[in-house]
Amino acid sequence: VADYYTNQSFVTEFVIVGFPGLQPEFYGLISAVLFLVYFCTLIGNAAVLILFATHNILHKPMYFIIVNLVVSDLLFSTTTLPKIIARYWFQAGVVSFFGCFLQMYLVHYCGTVTSFLLLIMALDRYVAICYPLRYTMIITNSTIHILNFTVWVIGHPSCLFVVITAYPLPYCTSNKIMQCFCDHTSITKLACTDMTPYIFPIFVVAMMILLVPLTFIIFSYCSIIVAVHKIASTEGRVKTLSTCSGQLLVIALYFLPRSFVYLCNNIGIKFNTDVRIGIIMLYSLLPPMINPLIYCLRTEEIKQILIKRFRQTQVRIQ
Repeated sequence: VADYYTNQSFVTEFVIVGFPGLQPEFYGLISAVLFLVYFCTLIGNAAVLILFATHNILHKPMYFIIVNLVVSDLLFSTTTLPKIIARYWFQAGVVSFFGCFLQMYLVHYCGTVTSFLLLIMALDRYVAICYPLRYTMIITNSTIHILNFTVWVIGHPSCLFVVITAYPLPYCTSNKIMQCFCDHTSITKLACTDMTPYIFPIFVVAMMILLVPLTFIIFSYCSIIVAVHKIASTEGRVKTLSTCSGQLLVIALYFLPRSFVYLCNNIGIKFNTDVRIGIIMLYSLLPPMINPLIYCLRTEEIKQILIKRFRQTQVRIQ
């Protein structure tokens, strides 16, 4: 009987549970909050795309990276949020077997793409500050286009590997996913087979996606700090650092919470299920919503465009 169960998969659909400890009377509130997050994410990122499309002054390497980040954020939010909103708003948490693995693929793909796009963002600031005289020769629009395209392409193999290791597993007991979306960890926990052979290769892939970009980002910003300290005037140092403050905020929002969760897992710190899901949702959904605000307030060209638009609106009203 045991062999029969380990070779058969009886699950044909999964159920997104979300927060298992959440009482039904709070379903309306949580769905409203998630809807607001999704709405703000759509509006903010769409505004950045519209500004980029309508102002040629933004057609520079850094903004091409930002546009790719915006697309990745929109894809991730649209992949994850509508289903969990429907789960709490309409009690429609059922997702098909294939649909769950498709969502898993897109979740990990967007995460991979974002991780390496932030590496390119750090590379842009590294060259701009450490090699300012060679910046226009090294970092051109065509170079950034090639790097961005490469990131979207190389993101596929690792995510396919993640899905391919999980899809054929037998799922023959529970079909309830204790998460707000389908990801590798939450799905493979439901497999009725020994996961030991799969743990190490998946861990290696995850660490490569997280640590390779993070290592270069740390190196680049350490180099930037050294270069800035060589600037004679305090005003010059502040001005130079301000050119990468926005990017550093975006990078910190993405990497710091993830690194914290991985560190806690490795040193044995355990969280309550609802707390763990809350942390994951926070670091997954907060950056796509806040990033457009950071781009607008910490990026000089976008800030000037918005100020000009605001003044024109005031003149028309008067």
